[in-house]
Amino acid sequence: MYLSDVDIKAALSAGEIIIENFDPARLQPASYDVLLGNEFLVFDKHKVEIIDPKQPVAEYMTKITLENENDYFVLHPGEFALAVTDDFFGVGPQYCLNIMGKSSLARLGLIIHTTAGFVDPGNKLKATLELFNTNSMPIKLYPKMKIAQIAFCQLKSPAEKQYGDPSLGSKYFNNFSVQASKMAENFPDNQE
Repeated sequence: MYLSDVDIKAALSAGEIIIENFDPARLQPASYDVLLGNEFLVFDKHKVEIIDPKQPVAEYMTKITLENENDYFVLHPGEFALAVTDDFFGVGPQYCLNIMGKSSLARLGLIIHTTAGFVDPGNKLKATLELFNTNSMPIKLYPKMKIAQIAFCQLKSPAEKQYGDPSLGSKYFNNFSVQASKMAENFPDNQE
């Protein structure tokens, strides 16, 4: 069951969900608008001929940090970049949340997450977004612009294990910055 604006405010007050620096003006009927942060990661295509999911990829990426709100990042047609939300948010054991695109940006051809739009119970973070420009024209992206919306779901029962539990091997728990893929950690040869 998705939470309405009334439910979101109640869950925030009870400490069951987290939205740091909550702005009531961004609360929608059943979601909350989140802002784009100022960090991006892009692949250095000239350094590698192929991405191998068994190998770490962070060394083939460059981090771009925009210094002020007047700066912008240009996402070219057919290009992919990672970005981070400005907002830090999370859910307790009885909730999960979905990160979804804004229809106004989708109408420009911007995909804000290619598949990873789900936050498990117990996780809290500044989310890394997987941006892709499907348009034939470049798109400018500005820090603090509305980039996505989050919708909270109440679970039938609280999760027994929460994201961040050491037994789960949670790779992106409590992140505050843009994160490259850690898929390589899923292969037995790469585990410590």
